[in-house]
Amino acid sequence: MKIIELQEQNNLFKKALQVFWKQWGNEHNYKFYEDAMIHSCTTKSDIPRFYVAVEEGNIIGTYALIRNDLNSRQDLCPWLACLYVDEQHRGKEIGYKLLQHAQKETAKKGYENLYLSTDLEGYYEKYGWSNRGVVYGVSGDYIKLYEKGTGVNK
Repeated sequence: MKIIELQEQNNLFKKALQVFWKQWGNEHNYKFYEDAMIHSCTTKSDIPRFYVAVEEGNIIGTYALIRNDLNSRQDLCPWLACLYVDEQHRGKEIGYKLLQHAQKETAKKGYENLYLSTDLEGYYEKYGWSNRGVVYGVSGDYIKLYEKGTGVNK
């Protein structure tokens, strides 16, 4: 398995767009994902970035590093989003490898912490993520906030 940043390997772009949208999008927001991913591949800024795990030419996992996960904590950055492992490849620690990769990428970019929001119970804690309360979405609903240090000290 290789983890590839889409900006570095655009030949996977169309296939990756379909995977991200299928897993995280809906019938109304294809253009949202397309536009976000196109601009992540052309910006000189360090984020946003989209990553895919590839095995034998197939995308088996994904994640993204983004500025904000559309929630109330605009003061926190960057955010891990779109963590996904294909069902046929679950149970092989691919999610853990993607989390480790995201942490290393975040550290290389000079960030002290990485954040995520989720409704999953127990998954991120087993990999050392700390629950830091809740964040609120635009609908007013809340979801758990997690933080993981990258080892970078400023």
